[in-house]
Amino acid sequence: MSDQEKISFRQGEIHDVVIRQLKRHCDVRGWLVELFRHDEIAEAYYPVMAYASETLPGIARGPHEHRDQTDFFAFIGPGDFKLYLWDARPTSPTFGVYQSLIVGKSQPTSVLIPPGVVHAYKNISDEPGLVFNAPNRLYAGWGKKEPVDEIRHEDLADSPFQLD
Repeated sequence: MSDQEKISFRQGEIHDVVIRQLKRHCDVRGWLVELFRHDEIAEAYYPVMAYASETLPGIARGPHEHRDQTDFFAFIGPGDFKLYLWDARPTSPTFGVYQSLIVGKSQPTSVLIPPGVVHAYKNISDEPGLVFNAPNRLYAGWGKKEPVDEIRHEDLADSPFQLD
C-alpha cells in the first residue's frame, strides 16, 4: 500500500495553490479575460508552453499529479467545471487536505497547481467547456523526447482520489 492510499483527506484550502478570480471585461464586441501576468506569479511558475482543451459535458480529466510540473489553469467558459484538489505532498503544511470548487463560465478562475497536488476536473454543464493551461515545463521535455511528468490515478480501482 502506497503512502497516498493511507491518507485520510479533510476539507480545506491547500498551501501553495493559488486561486484567482478572473475579471471578464465586456463591451459591444464581446469580452476579454486577462489570464495571467508575469507581475502576478513567481518566476519559478512562468509558463513555457500553453494549450487549450475542450471537455464534453459529464466528462472528467484526471485525477493525476506531476513530480516537477506546475500547472497554471484558466477556466473561463463556456461551461462550468468542478475542480478537485488533494494535497498529497508529505512535507506540505496542508498534507491530507482536499479542496473543491466550481470554476468556469459562472466563476472565471485561474488556478496554479504545484507538483504533488493531485488534481482533476469534471465538466458539470450541459455544453462543452474550454480549459487553458500554461505549465512551467514542456510536455515530454525538449523536442518531446523525455518521459511525461504525469502520475495517473484515474485508472486505479482503489484510488483514494475519487470524483463525485
